[in-house]
Amino acid sequence: MAGYPNAEIIMGTGSAVIREARPEDAPALSRLLDDFGFPASAESIVDRLRALAQSNESVLVAQEGNEVIGFATVHVMPVLHRPTPVGRISAIMVAEDRRGRGVGCALMAAAERAASSRGCALMEVTSNRALTAAHAFYEHLGYEISSFRFRKVIEDYR
Repeated sequence: MAGYPNAEIIMGTGSAVIREARPEDAPALSRLLDDFGFPASAESIVDRLRALAQSNESVLVAQEGNEVIGFATVHVMPVLHRPTPVGRISAIMVAEDRRGRGVGCALMAAAERAASSRGCALMEVTSNRALTAAHAFYEHLGYEISSFRFRKVIEDYR
């Protein structure tokens, strides 16, 4: 999804731009991830951004002024059981002090446009079961609970 066009969004108290993440965003992304309980160094974020770009996956950021205030990771999965690829948002985070102003909605809409431009007819978002406020947000945007996701750690990655 490289080459996602910048999109300006107007919020109640200002404006922000949704754009592709760049290596220089790594410190801000590291802080956001840490705030949400997923600590990662800026250096590791640069490596992850590079790996995602090489796989033609995308990280979109919301930037207000010079500050990155949120992000969404977007993946496109070709699947055997559907006629089109499936888009998936595997993470979306907005700085706590910037919530309720349309940033999350704008990131979701940008992610949907990016996936649609790659041929996806279905969009999924994964969310921890404990994040009930996030679930209400997704349902407000028209998403519905459709399946369970199971996980198993097969290698210690820390």
